[in-house]
Amino acid sequence: MPSNLPNLRRLFVEARTDAEESAYSRNAFYNLVLFMSSVAVFSLAAQRMSENRITG
Repeated sequence: MPSNLPNLRRLFVEARTDAEESAYSRNAFYNLVLFMSSVAVFSLAAQRMSENRITG
């Protein structure tokens, strides 16, 4: 039985102008890239610390 609730994303998109929606989208993309980069950096650091502990 499908729900009659409106699509929340569509409501937020319709409440913003195209320029605002573009800015939010761009900001979300940059935040995602920053998050993925920080995960990679911490992963590499942990890997190097682990290698040093084994060999050292």
